[in-house]
Amino acid sequence: MNKDAQMRAAINQKLIETGERERLKELLRAKLIECGWKDQLKAHCKGN
Repeated sequence: MNKDAQMRAAINQKLIETGERERLKELLRAKLIECGWKDQLKAHCKGN
């Protein structure tokens, strides 16, 4: 594993251990919904 991959793995592990990963995922999900991205993607997938 190269240094970049090791660093990513270490950061990911720390985020998981501290619960920050889930918090960041929820924050991102809320921001995407807030700006309408989710609805736009859904409409695009339906072909509208």
